[in-house]
Amino acid sequence: MTSADPAAALIARFELAPHPEGGWYRRLYCSPNEVTGQHGRRPAVTTIVYLLRANEPSRWHRVGADEIWHFYEGAPLTLLHADPELARIDETLLGSTADASRVAAVPAGHWQAARSRGAYSLVGCTVAPGFDFADFTLLADDPLAGRLRTRHPAHAALL
Repeated sequence: MTSADPAAALIARFELAPHPEGGWYRRLYCSPNEVTGQHGRRPAVTTIVYLLRANEPSRWHRVGADEIWHFYEGAPLTLLHADPELARIDETLLGSTADASRVAAVPAGHWQAARSRGAYSLVGCTVAPGFDFADFTLLADDPLAGRLRTRHPAHAALL
């Protein structure tokens, strides 16, 4: 990228749109094959490209399927993930450095949030069975938000 603002260049290049959790995204693939699960019929798998800029977090949310995060470029990204009852929060560093992983998984129904550790982080997210906004919940809209504030106040800013 030769742009003075590589994040803006990536947003334009991939034609990204604002995501309700924060950040920017575009669906790259939606399987034509469908599966039936606890949430009804869904594509077998979906994939998005997702960008977070500095000070632009992915707010606490959960989806109804397993989600695999793939690091592509930019600054390392901190991925937070918590069990459904918010008893424990784990952190995974995604990036290209020796102390970071390139891939991380968040099980279905677990809470997750993320933030870039630099100017921007470009990742991909693969969801199986495929993502549907009907299965998407922001923690801020859930009664468990109070539990996060009480048990993990350091992470409440991502609500």
